[in-house]
Amino acid sequence: MEQLTELEIAVFQLRMGFGHADRCVDWAVERLRQDQEGDDLEVVLLASARGIDEVLPLAETIIERYRGAQRLSDQFLAGKFIVELRAAYLAGRESVSSLDGILTRLYPALAYPDWLVMLSRNCEYAIDVPDFEQPFEDEFRYIASLWAQAEGLAAFEREYSRQTSPGKY
Repeated sequence: MEQLTELEIAVFQLRMGFGHADRCVDWAVERLRQDQEGDDLEVVLLASARGIDEVLPLAETIIERYRGAQRLSDQFLAGKFIVELRAAYLAGRESVSSLDGILTRLYPALAYPDWLVMLSRNCEYAIDVPDFEQPFEDEFRYIASLWAQAEGLAAFEREYSRQTSPGKY
């Protein structure tokens, strides 16, 4: 099944409280439109599901069936979410304040990963201290660019360096 990563990202965001069930439904509808569902009943049901209570179990079943033990890690999915957030921030759909709310929830949910320390801190500080706006933006660009290229958590970790992180202040 093609484009399963897209569904996993949408499910991660939905589980974390940031996503919309419609994104998962749209994924299933597109699979049906392109005749890529392979007679998978859950994909058909997901295409007509409404609300998180219907969408989440169906999407989780699909991911489990096709990924099994090869499911993408929450850190990887969060990294891809960071890439989306950066694009939204640059387009003016997200602000430092809205990002702070997201990062404040992600950071403990991911068990405080090193790569999120400086980004989360600088975002929080940038709300009240103008001198932190540029370090936040530099760190956001750095982290998002690494995640944009990463094909997995291990690939990201090979490239990321907390010591050379541009957000250090």
